[in-house]
Amino acid sequence: MNAQQEPLDTVVVGRIGRPHGVRGLATIEVRTDDPDLRFTPGAVMLTEPAERGPLTVVDKRWHSGTLLLQLADPSGAVFSTREDVDALRNTLLLVPVVDLPEIEEPDSYYDHQLVGLAARLPDGSPIGQVIAVRHEAQDLLVVRRIEGGEALIPFVSAIVPTVDVAGGFVVVDPPEGLLDL
Repeated sequence: MNAQQEPLDTVVVGRIGRPHGVRGLATIEVRTDDPDLRFTPGAVMLTEPAERGPLTVVDKRWHSGTLLLQLADPSGAVFSTREDVDALRNTLLLVPVVDLPEIEEPDSYYDHQLVGLAARLPDGSPIGQVIAVRHEAQDLLVVRRIEGGEALIPFVSAIVPTVDVAGGFVVVDPPEGLLDL
């Protein structure tokens, strides 16, 4: 989540990218663990900005590792040209949190469960607040520091040994110098 955060009762599952071809297919930046389940034909996605949706998945296919979707507007009209899809570029695709399946793996979390948690050191000293989760070469917690600025914390058990969603905090045990970067 960046400056453009989704409402707390929804989560981002994708972002519409550039058009693919001339028949109205959109490339999708996938932000869900199960795109084949989430983007099935007939699935309805909320959008940010809200006035661009909701959008319905009409068709789905994969091309060279990229998800391609054919989408329809709320009236059922299919986006059928490159220009139609280009007008949707950078639209976030959202689903309600209540529609998410329960996570069965221990020590696994949805991003929205981590955002907003207080970050503290093992001795209880406050560091700041988790404001985002980045999925890059490894998962990173973005923490807004109390004294200003942001810290990128590798989300691994050696550095974040405790996540207490119910208690509203994470414990960060940083190696020397990590919080000085």
